[in-house]
Amino acid sequence: MPAPRPLAEIRHLLDELLEVEFSFRDTAAPAAAIAELPGPRQAQLISWIQRVASTHVELGYQVACQGVEAQALMEPDTFEAWIFHSMDRYDAEGLRPALLAIEQYRQFAEQQQARRRGALLLDHEGVLSRFLQGLSGRPLKLASADRIYTDSETLYLPPLFSLLPSPAQNFQHYKATCALLWAQIQFGSFRPLLEIPSPEPDLLQLYHALEMLRLEARLKRTLPGLYRELEQTRLILQEPDLPAPWQALSVKLSAPDMRARDTLELARQQLGRLTPYPPRHLPVTLDLEAVRICMAARIEKERARFKVALNSVLEELQRNSPAEQPQQRRFSKRQQPDTDAPEGFTTEILLDDMPAPLPDQVQALQRSILLDLGEIPDEYLQPAGPGEYDATLLQDQNRDADDVWRGSYHEEGAHLYDEWDFQRRHYRKQWCAVREREVTPRHDDFVARTLEKYHGLIKHLRKTFEAMRHENRLLKRQPQGDDVDIDALVEALSDAHLGFEMTDRLLTRMQRDERDIAVIFMVDMSGSTKGWINDAERESLLLLCEALESLGDRYAIYGFSGMTRKRCELFHIKYFEEPYGELVRARISGIEPQDYTRMGFAIRHLSKILQATDAKTRILITLSDGKPDDYDSYRGQYGIEDTRRALIEARRSGIHPYCITIDEEARDYLPHLYGPAAYSVVDDVRTLPLKVSDIYRRLTT
Repeated sequence: MPAPRPLAEIRHLLDELLEVEFSFRDTAAPAAAIAELPGPRQAQLISWIQRVASTHVELGYQVACQGVEAQALMEPDTFEAWIFHSMDRYDAEGLRPALLAIEQYRQFAEQQQARRRGALLLDHEGVLSRFLQGLSGRPLKLASADRIYTDSETLYLPPLFSLLPSPAQNFQHYKATCALLWAQIQFGSFRPLLEIPSPEPDLLQLYHALEMLRLEARLKRTLPGLYRELEQTRLILQEPDLPAPWQALSVKLSAPDMRARDTLELARQQLGRLTPYPPRHLPVTLDLEAVRICMAARIEKERARFKVALNSVLEELQRNSPAEQPQQRRFSKRQQPDTDAPEGFTTEILLDDMPAPLPDQVQALQRSILLDLGEIPDEYLQPAGPGEYDATLLQDQNRDADDVWRGSYHEEGAHLYDEWDFQRRHYRKQWCAVREREVTPRHDDFVARTLEKYHGLIKHLRKTFEAMRHENRLLKRQPQGDDVDIDALVEALSDAHLGFEMTDRLLTRMQRDERDIAVIFMVDMSGSTKGWINDAERESLLLLCEALESLGDRYAIYGFSGMTRKRCELFHIKYFEEPYGELVRARISGIEPQDYTRMGFAIRHLSKILQATDAKTRILITLSDGKPDDYDSYRGQYGIEDTRRALIEARRSGIHPYCITIDEEARDYLPHLYGPAAYSVVDDVRTLPLKVSDIYRRLTT
């Protein structure tokens, strides 16, 4: 147990950590408060001050000022969470929000208490998503927001529900709220409102309150189990009964034939006579403008996609019956009464007055259109061939990566990865914005020259790799086999001489192992590879691909480069499922030096790809010319420690990392990163093409 430090020592230490000499900060008060603490709590707080000050000195000073009171208020794990929350705010939003987070330690402690009994959307997002998938209608996404609403494609929910006593009950609260939002979409709550150009706010408010009653009645009929959970939630929350006028309207809205238009008409009748009665604890709100924008874009796309899909159905039928003469075929629809359906009827698509053989994805598209429009318009039933539609409506629009980097929205459409800060001993959350790009193919004479230059070596490598496909492995100490295992026999005779029972595992046999390997080659495309190194990397990859084609291993190739955390790029050269051919060769030829050697994000992203690959052995081979480095703080110890942490994460997930480098100083840092036996240093860059193939052979046998 550490002994308490004296006041003078604490103040001197704070002066050093907080750079008092270069500022107007006064450490007298925080030092005096810390001096009153027991030794262990002193040590803990000073350690946190040091870690936070390594990120920003002012943050460290504020932790010193607030830390004693915060420590007294919080459990150690809550105190740690408060520190990390403040630093995450600094990373994401800057200094002022981080200082505010430190200042609001009391609110944070209260929130943490609520979290202990509450349910986090982040923790339950997967379960809730599967729950929504089980309901009929279009696929829905979940997102965190300050209020509860839907735009008809995404359900927006608070990040934490904590009104109920236990996590299980608060999860039930989430589930019930999701059901109400889903019901708004499923049972056409938005449709009549969108026909009104500018509905009055009072009418909207009253309509929404009445519509919630109708939707609850629909849930009670269609999903009685879920409705019981909703009622249990209300019972626990001790919500009061509806006022008498509302109870009468609730009975009326519960009729099976009531639709959203009926609710709107009822709201018009009651406007000015009835005060809205919104639920207290399930405050589902209505954002009509968000719905209007989202639905308008979707309707236009789905109209084009549905017409094209019907045309594809006709083409498929013609291909399956080529002997028949082409004929004019007609799509139509048939509506049948169904009180359980959102509009009181179901719609069936017919082809020549018979049920149309629509694929599953077309049926899903039909359901989505029905949710928006309540019907399939006749115009939708006219198939659209080439040139009869806007092709851009058939695909999701992706912005060019360069356009995004030039703007301020560098995270738009990017993969976000954490990065390890060794000074904090904590991850910077969603710190690196990562994008996959494609190397521009270059059709020049590089491939032909390389194949000619290494003609003999390629032939040798192919033979070597071909032999690896049929290699047998000698299994020793087997109960059955072809030859005697001399070592096992000697040991068994020795055991018998000593009076022990002899083992029956005295034979050897050959076993042919099927190769089940997936490998990603992670190629350094930093600016330092310009010239000879770039040529050697490209030649190495070309030779390796030529040899691997005879082996049959699954492999992918990606280049990597970075320019600060905001521009982390992986360059696709070959996917796993992509065949090796002229296009891949042209991409290898097109590999060009880019920016810096930021490695952690690349290891994390490619490890994720490897984890999704079904293989017994997964290997990540890095081909680099130097240590991790970038334009910002990602250099020196910081870059090395983040890369090391990313490699540890990869190993924990069952991936075997290996590094091949031409950096003469690599022996100083690679053992720390990869371990003593998981790297190779190639002293002569000219031998790199031969070395890479040889190392791969040794790694995979």
